[in-house]
Parts: sequence; C-alpha cells; structure tokens
Amino acid sequence: MDFHVSLAGRGDLSVRIYRQLRDAVLDGRLRAGERLPPTRELARRLAVSRNTVAVAYDRLTADGFLTGRVGAGTYVSGSLPATKPRKAPAARGPRPKAIWRSLASPVAAVAEVPEYDFRVGIPDAALFPFETWRRLLARELRAAAAFVHYVDPGGHPGLRAAIARHVGVSRSVRADADDVLVTQGAQQALDLLCRVLLSPGDRVAVEEPGYRQAKLLFASHGAEVVGVPVDGEGLDVAALPSRTKLVYVTPSHQFPLGTPMSLARRTALLAWAERADAVVVEDDYDSEFRFSDRPLEPLQSLDRGGRVAYVGSFSKTLLPMLRLGFLIAPPSLQDALRHARQLSDWHGDVPAQAALARFVDEGLFARHIRRATKVYAERHERITSTVDRVFAGRLRVVPSAAGLHLCALGEEDLEPIAARAAAAGVAVQTLSDLCCGFPAPGLVLGYGSIPVERIDDGLAALDRAWRS
Repeated sequence: MDFHVSLAGRGDLSVRIYRQLRDAVLDGRLRAGERLPPTRELARRLAVSRNTVAVAYDRLTADGFLTGRVGAGTYVSGSLPATKPRKAPAARGPRPKAIWRSLASPVAAVAEVPEYDFRVGIPDAALFPFETWRRLLARELRAAAAFVHYVDPGGHPGLRAAIARHVGVSRSVRADADDVLVTQGAQQALDLLCRVLLSPGDRVAVEEPGYRQAKLLFASHGAEVVGVPVDGEGLDVAALPSRTKLVYVTPSHQFPLGTPMSLARRTALLAWAERADAVVVEDDYDSEFRFSDRPLEPLQSLDRGGRVAYVGSFSKTLLPMLRLGFLIAPPSLQDALRHARQLSDWHGDVPAQAALARFVDEGLFARHIRRATKVYAERHERITSTVDRVFAGRLRVVPSAAGLHLCALGEEDLEPIAARAAAAGVAVQTLSDLCCGFPAPGLVLGYGSIPVERIDDGLAALDRAWRS
C-alpha cells in the first residue's frame, strides 16, 4: 500500500523510517498480512538510498514486526496481537459548543438482534422486495451518465412528482412536484426547517410523550424545547405556551401513544398557529399502515394559512438504510429550504431517488404497502390480545389503528422490568424514555421486527422477567 513516511527532523534516516513503520504496525494502521512496498520503490519515493530503507526493513524483521517471503515481498507479521489506532486523549483538543455537551450520546447500533425484538420504528426487512429494488437500481446505474453532475437540491424530478401524486391520492395532501423537497429521511427535513426557521432561544413545543430524536434535534439548534401534554384527542392546544415559534406534532398516529388527533383539535391548532404566527410541523411517519377506520384529514390539507410543513419518510414503509424522505412546506419557505439543502449536502443519492420514482410509478410501492399492512395488522392484533390476556391488571393497551407499534400503559416504574427483560433477550422500550419531564409508566411495543409466531413466546419471556 502507499504508506506515508515523513523524513522531517534530525537523526539517522533509517531510524526514522524504522520508528514510523513500527508505530504504524503497533497502532494497527498497518495490519497483519499487509504487503509493504519493495525497498527500491520506497527509497525512490523518499529520495533516499535503497540501503537506508533496507536497514530499516531488516531491523523491523529482526524485531518481529515484518516477515519476508522469498519472491513475494515483505509483509507485516501475522503473529502480532490485533490493535487499534491510537487516538488523541479525550481531554485534549477543541471542545464542542455547550449544547452538544449537554445532549445525550448518539444512539449506538445494536450489535446483535435480540431474541424477541419489540423495538420501535423498525420495519420487517424480510418484506422488502430486494430483487425488484436491485433491478430498478441497476437500471438507473446503467444510465450513470445522467448523474455525473450536481443536480437540483430539491431532488430527482421524477421522484418529486411521484411523491406528490402518492400523498395526494393516499393522504389528500395538496401539493405538486415543485412543492416537494426530497430529503435524507425525515430527520434531515426537520433539520432543514430548524436551519430556516429557528434562532437560539426560540421556543419549540413538542408532544409529551413524543419523538425523542426530534426533541434532541431542536435542542441542538439552541431552541427552548417545551413538552405539551397529549390526551385521548391528541395535543392539548390550550396548553401551548406563549411565544412558541414552532410546534411539532404526529397527528395521524401520535408517537408513541398511537391515538389520532381529533378534528376539533386539528382545527384549533391551525387557528392557534395563525394567531401566534407559528409553524406547525406535521410528521406523518407511518400512517400508510392503517388497519381500520378512515384516516382523518392531514393538517396540511386543512391548512388555509400556509402554516403547515408536512414531513414524510420511506424509512418505515421500506427500509431505514435507504435514507429517503420528503418535506412539503408552505411556498413562503420553499426557496430558503432548497438553499439550505444545497448548503448542507447539496442533494442525496440520485440513482436511488430515480429507482424509488419508478417503484412508485409502476405501482410497486402501493402493492408493497398492501402486502405489508396485512402482515402488520396480524401482528398488531396478536400483541393486543396477548397483552390483554397475559398482563391483565398490569398493562392497558392504548387503542390504535395504524403503524408499527402500540403503547400499553401501566401503574408502576417499568425501567427495572425493561432492564431485566433485555437481559433475558427481550427488547422493549419504556414510555418514560420518550418523556421530557414527566415520566409516565408504560411500555411501547414495536412489531415490525418480530414474526407473529414469536410474539406469544416473547411476551411470555417479558412476563417472566416482570415476575422475577
């Protein structure tokens, strides 16, 4: 490999070469079995004599760091213990702004999938049509000449049009292709809105309980984040604090309780936003999976004052790793949002966006939603009935008719129970984890990642952990 060696400073050249190669092996930058350049080649690169490099190699070989293979070259020894590159001590170096030191550490990826996976917000990868997606993506990559330049920060025009048609038909959202901004998931859509709308100290109202990642994102922009209670009709509009500049809500399937916001609350929220000169961010994160009842009108379709920014994502309907979402904002914000997108990362993965456009236009997305909805409906019904039977008197399921999770309210602190369940291979999330300041007893049970035939066993294991 092309390894950098610095000859700056004083002292014997072969000693400096020796020390830098030795440190690289010890740090793990040069791994066991990697081939070093021949002495003649490295000497030419460094503009030194071949004998200088040969002396360093001979010493490294004698010390056990390198091994020579006749006719094949010089390699890093395979007998050395595996190491990691050394990093600068955490106490040194520049420090982030205070807000970043106060936020929780990033959510770590789970190294192993739990035996009984009731985690929230994870769709079933087995339902994703991988072969179809490979075909569509390969088709777009073969047309790679169309993607060699920077493109519109708004996203692939075909996907923007497909999204506008899809949400117009399925959710009655009023938008055309020019209103759609394609994003790297819903989280980037929220980040762009923060960049365009918020200044440090601005007040943001969020649902309590609610989506934790949104709360942390608003806080990272210096906003004052205030939790507003949620009841059986959704966000309590009367409890919205004064001087609120932005309200974040999940009205179609409140996260995590699962209840929809009533029509009366929706109209009240829009009227409040008009009076307060505020923006309402409507996150319609998983309403495609609806098992019964007709969905209520989105806030965006009821809005007549240009107050609602509608956010959607394909992370729940397809796969999170695709990082594809969208934002439909009021016309007054669209130019600024496109500019913010261009300045942050310009645009996303254009071939993937083009493939998704075909996936939607050819009716494959609608077919996938119909198939997945049947699967999730069965799991939703199984968890509901089993919790009602096994946890009677301890948990009460909050009625819901959509999505990839349900919430069950309790009467006691469930954090220790969730910890014991995790040790027994059952992954569940407590409702308290999703509260800003008023912890509530309960569990949030996702069913995207657990087959229906494993639900009863998983809940039985949770019951044993509860009683232990």
